[in-house]
Amino acid sequence: MHVRRRGKKDDGTLVGWRQLASLEEALANNYFALKQDTEILNKEVVKVCVDLGLARAIEKRKIKAEEIDWFLPHYSSDFFRGRIYQAMEGIGFKIPYEKWFTNLAYKGNTGSASIYVIMEELFHSDKLKEDQKILCFIPESGRFSVAYMLLTVV
Repeated sequence: MHVRRRGKKDDGTLVGWRQLASLEEALANNYFALKQDTEILNKEVVKVCVDLGLARAIEKRKIKAEEIDWFLPHYSSDFFRGRIYQAMEGIGFKIPYEKWFTNLAYKGNTGSASIYVIMEELFHSDKLKEDQKILCFIPESGRFSVAYMLLTVV
């Protein structure tokens, strides 16, 4: 059996630790570590979250990019920033970077708490004004699901 890196065969199927020659080989190669298939993530997550997810939300809720005052995206790495922007532009929903509010560069990826950390920081920034619209983007890459929240400042 030819095993590529990350415990996959050439055909893309996974190799379980019991298929290895020994428990020591499994331990040496991190077979018991929780991992995410970043190849699939990098290839599909923007398409699923923006091209499909955001496009549906826009259509269903009649959201217009020019009505959004703040865009709060959660993304795990700056690697995704430009890709998200381009995908949004590609579906006709361009929000300029000046309207993006993120703290990834100095807070890091705070995982499932990210949107709350970002919202709390924006709330205390004195940047919000009554009736402004805030669009939050919350992807969950492990299961390729996404949520959007459209909030109004009161």
